[in-house]
Amino acid sequence: MASPPDLSSERPPEPPREPILTLPGPLTAYIGLLAVIHVLWSSVPPDLEYWIIEAFGFIPKRYDPSLLATAFPGGSGAKVWTFVTYSLLHANLSHIGFNVLWLLPFGSALARRFGGVRFFLFMAVAAVAGAVAHLVTHEHSIAPMIGASGSVSGAMAAAIRFAFAQGSFLSFGRGDADAAARVPALPLTRALQNPRVLAFLAVWFGINIIFGMGSVAIGAEPGSVAWQAHMGGFMAGLLLFSLFDPVPRPARDADDASSGADHV
Repeated sequence: MASPPDLSSERPPEPPREPILTLPGPLTAYIGLLAVIHVLWSSVPPDLEYWIIEAFGFIPKRYDPSLLATAFPGGSGAKVWTFVTYSLLHANLSHIGFNVLWLLPFGSALARRFGGVRFFLFMAVAAVAGAVAHLVTHEHSIAPMIGASGSVSGAMAAAIRFAFAQGSFLSFGRGDADAAARVPALPLTRALQNPRVLAFLAVWFGINIIFGMGSVAIGAEPGSVAWQAHMGGFMAGLLLFSLFDPVPRPARDADDASSGADHV
């Protein structure tokens, strides 16, 4: 009697689970963009290099109405685009490397969760929030601010909205990275009751207040850290996360939201 055919070889193999810390496409593209811009900027003559800083860096005094006779490079258009373009310029390799280092763990999860369009739009919104915070606290400063730290801070804040949930990316294990990045997020009020989230917030704000990180102001205050921009980007990421998040919430959280509970 013939034995039944072995069908095991015909079964499609299970797809390999992707390590959580593997870089997704949108984040790779974002880091590549920062790198290309830095290489091109570093290769221009010194006069053009500083013109680029003034035309694309964020200068609070550009918005001073008492300086009607002062002309900054870029004209009126720079009053709009520099809210974002400052975040694409970096002073040196250590500056860009430091921002990328912080972005790798948090930006990876966020890029997987948001997808390309949402991720780039979110990074731009966080950059705008960082620039606004810097403008409010440095109203008459003529020193251009550059650096992606406002956007990076926003990505960190958005990531902690879901990163500490069971099965999410802060377990640092090997597994399905896409599934880990799409763990449902809790409403902000409930997330702020998590001791690990509160500990993270305390450490992050403490480090930024005491030491400052990332963004560099070039000009009248060489090498100073624009920590207020970090705060602006971080608060934007924390509060605006739900506007970008495509992952549905658990039914219980949806019921809480419909009953009027805070669901920022």
